[in-house]
Amino acid sequence: MKKQAFNPYLPLWEYIPDGEPYVFDGRVYVYGSHDYYNGAVFCSGDYMGWSAPVNDLSDWRCEGVIYPRLADPANDGRMNLYAPDVTKGPDGRYYLYYVLDKVGFVSVAVCDNPAGCYQFLGYVRYKDGTRLGEREGDEPQFDPGVLTEGDRTFLYTGFCGRGDKGRHGAMCTVLGPDMVTIEEEPIFVAPGSEYSAGTGFEGHAFFEASSIRKRGETYYFVYSSEVMHELCWATAPDPRGPFTYGGVIVSNNDIGIGSYKAAERPVAYGGNNHGSIVEINGQWYVFWHRQTNGHWFSRQGCAEPIRFDEKGRILQVEITSCGLNGGPLRGEGDYPAAIACHLFVPDMKLYAGEPGQPRIVRDGPEDKGDGWITDLHEGATAGWRYFDCHGVRRIEVVTRGYGHGAFAVRNALDGPVLGRIEADSSNVWERHGADIAFPDGVQSLYLTWEGSGSLQLQSVGFRK
Repeated sequence: MKKQAFNPYLPLWEYIPDGEPYVFDGRVYVYGSHDYYNGAVFCSGDYMGWSAPVNDLSDWRCEGVIYPRLADPANDGRMNLYAPDVTKGPDGRYYLYYVLDKVGFVSVAVCDNPAGCYQFLGYVRYKDGTRLGEREGDEPQFDPGVLTEGDRTFLYTGFCGRGDKGRHGAMCTVLGPDMVTIEEEPIFVAPGSEYSAGTGFEGHAFFEASSIRKRGETYYFVYSSEVMHELCWATAPDPRGPFTYGGVIVSNNDIGIGSYKAAERPVAYGGNNHGSIVEINGQWYVFWHRQTNGHWFSRQGCAEPIRFDEKGRILQVEITSCGLNGGPLRGEGDYPAAIACHLFVPDMKLYAGEPGQPRIVRDGPEDKGDGWITDLHEGATAGWRYFDCHGVRRIEVVTRGYGHGAFAVRNALDGPVLGRIEADSSNVWERHGADIAFPDGVQSLYLTWEGSGSLQLQSVGFRK
């Protein structure tokens, strides 16, 4: 039986946010930054490569370190590798663009194949040798996104926080065939929040995470907006823009989705977001990341299929546990609790890091297990979407921790309670279950803790 694909799509011990997906030679490659479990800051690790065959998006292979943190001569040993992007140059080689933290210029590395290992090449520069970002009047460079057409490469950069009038928006700079020399100087293609009035970007202005893709004759600029938890899209007939705001692709709080809840109700703890879109075997997907472990510095990559309407507009997707699976997961057997796409409490806050949040944890950075959900206290809910259920007659959980009560079981976010699974204090993982006639068809599973103390949840299971 073919292995299923979950969200997050990489092993649950890996933390690759800011994912830029591409198809090269029959494989999907994802390029991102590298967080650590319980990391103290963003992007602490070397760039790691991960790829999967286009016909099996559950079969991810680690390519190892594709570019080490200290390979850049500008790194004094204290700098981290922020979000990268990769493009295939006119010479057939692969070029990796990135910005080190604490600097404002763009570095470039190169390799003969997409899986690395990349070698430092140089810096994006003007024809006089001045690095982009260091000439008087330049704005600092950040989060490069790249697209190569013919002998020209379009480089998109920028960072614009709310209240910062010194930074204007996303920039596009055109590079020549050597992949580092500027042929056309930076122009602004999407506004930051302080300059969005009257542009159509109001409320969803550019913040960071520039990415660019082409579909048909239309260029899609993908970016993280001023509210951070959402990835937005804008379009133009030319890669130089100017771009017209389109809408939201995905929110890591699932805000904006009104199909199964109130649109503005958050059901997962969010934070910054970064990713892009890609076509794989005729289906388009969005790659994004979630905040894991109750803070912002242990982010994991997720993905969902997307749809375009007849006018080329991207319809916002809901976050699920089965993103790359090609459909719902099988409603049978056990599943790691850590693939929960929803995790919330009654007094839900928008962003990760608030006290009392349930969160997904593990024993430490070297733990290669699936982890578990902890801090499930009175009213805390975990949700998994979706399962294809047939003849399910029993729901089981594996728990430990100090508490007494039961999990209320639902098949919809605000649906009726179908039954309860009792659980008691335990120092070790113990299995509990209840005979519950779970409805047939494509279903969600929601568990709400009703009881004292605080429980940990390792897995959920379906039995016939």
